[in-house]
Order: sequence, then C-alpha cells, then structure tokens
Amino acid sequence: KQEETKKKPATRRWPLMSKPVDDVYLTWYYERPSYDVEKAVGMLKKFQELDFTHPKQYVYINVFLDMALQKKKKVDPFASNVLLPYRFTDETNKVLVFTENEQEAEIARENGAAIVGGVELIKWILEDEIQVDFYVAVPAIMPKLIPLRNKLRRKYPSTKRNSLGHDIPKMLQLFREGLEYMVEDERVIKTRIARV
Repeated sequence: KQEETKKKPATRRWPLMSKPVDDVYLTWYYERPSYDVEKAVGMLKKFQELDFTHPKQYVYINVFLDMALQKKKKVDPFASNVLLPYRFTDETNKVLVFTENEQEAEIARENGAAIVGGVELIKWILEDEIQVDFYVAVPAIMPKLIPLRNKLRRKYPSTKRNSLGHDIPKMLQLFREGLEYMVEDERVIKTRIARV
C-alpha cells in the first residue's frame, strides 16, 4: 500500500488564467493578483479604514531571493541589520558594548549604549542577569569572550555582522536604530518596513 501511494502523482491545481467575476471566489482557482507599490499602499490605507486597523499598524514585506548556487542546493539562514533612510518607530534597541578601554567605554556611553563593560559581564550574561537586543565588541577583547560563543550564537560579535570593530559610534547607530531582517525558509525575508 505504501508503495502504491508513493507511485500516485500528487494532484496539482493549476490556476485559471481568467479573472474572477466577483469578489467572492476560491483563491486557488485563480492567479494571485499583484500590484505595484503605490497601488498596494493605497489599498492598505483603504482597508485600514474599513476594518478599523490602528493607523500605526506595521506594514510587513516578504522578499523572495534568488538563492541559486553552483554547488550547494540551498543557502543557510542568515540575519543582518540595515539602516533605513526614514525610521518608522521611536523605539531603539538595547545594545551592550564589550570594551576594557576607558576612552572607548566613554564614547560608547555617549552614543547611547545600554551597558558597557568587559570580562566582568560574562558571568551576568551566562546567568541571564543581563539581557539586551544586540552585542558589539572591539577586537582587543574578543579572545576573552569565547565562553559566550554558544550562549549568544548569532548575536556573538563578528565582522560579518558588523558588530565587531573600532568604530563604536557607527556600530551603535546600526544596532540601536537599524532594522533586523533574517532569511527564513531558505530564501524568504519577512520583515516590517513601515507603518500604515
């Protein structure tokens, strides 16, 4: 029986090319409509009034990436941060800065770091006494932060994620005000980009 079910091809519903005649229809029979950005945003604003959505409701975007590679079949999930030209939220992320240099620590405090410190913070982080959104570090302290690698995982400071370097103000701005996005389901980025 198992072999028989394996042999049976899965039935696929092919969408019809025609458009539905009214606004009540089975979605899988028709191709999904797509709109350009201006029209889509206009529709969102119209729907917001109709269904009493809060005007400050976030707008989300799904970005489908072309992740075809020559050797590997798929790309491992990754996350990154981007600074948007216009921020749509007043909230800022809490960022911890690892440094043992007093001058650098002062610069970090002036630029809005939530917590600044050195090796003494490791114990508190491992015991979940300290919880922040992002961690940045200067290269000099990295050898001492190895015990945190498994705990912080993808939040562990690295040059790849721009969370390791000498330019503390730039790193703080990116992680305090930036928008985090991540690739899920192999090639899809789902993230919020604005408010209605």
